[in-house]
Amino acid sequence: MDHAGMDHGGMDHGGGHGGMDMGKGHKCNMNMLFTWDTTDLCIVFRGWHITGTLSLLLSLVAVALLCAGYEGVRELSRRYEASVAARQKVKDDGPGLPDPTYRDDDGAAPPPPQQQHESSSPLWWTTDRRARGGPWTARDEKRATIVKGVLYAVQVFYSFFIMLLFMTYNGWIMLAVAVGAFIGYVVFGNATSATKSVACH
Repeated sequence: MDHAGMDHGGMDHGGGHGGMDMGKGHKCNMNMLFTWDTTDLCIVFRGWHITGTLSLLLSLVAVALLCAGYEGVRELSRRYEASVAARQKVKDDGPGLPDPTYRDDDGAAPPPPQQQHESSSPLWWTTDRRARGGPWTARDEKRATIVKGVLYAVQVFYSFFIMLLFMTYNGWIMLAVAVGAFIGYVVFGNATSATKSVACH
């Protein structure tokens, strides 16, 4: 095959950096080895393109906040699962007495057990019945399973997105991921073992 007639001018070989021409606007420099170079760095998306110092700093802050948010989602999931477990325990052990420290939005304490079903506001009982040891139904179980499934899916998506951030192989982005994990742990996950990892899920 004769290649002499082929126009190679449009092919960017990236000078050994793995640069790829991503269109008319700019090119994304895709590295497969660790580097500190941010020239033409694209983070996950073509539009997330580092063009200078300011865009790099803003991107590092965004990456750190994203990773901190992951810890927030994990903490939300832990709290929801704990609340579900507590409600199921009420079902197994019986409703018992209402929590004396519980207050509704108006600051009112729950009525005594014998008055809960006789309250003049049945909606008030229905809305907060679980907080006062209300019945745990099969419908509640199904709803809890769906919510936990959604939270789990969000965590999986989130964790793989963080993995993609790390796989830019750029040292600055890697540091931002670590800083975000630190911030997230301090803010949201201080009750979690420090041996946990955000890798994958």
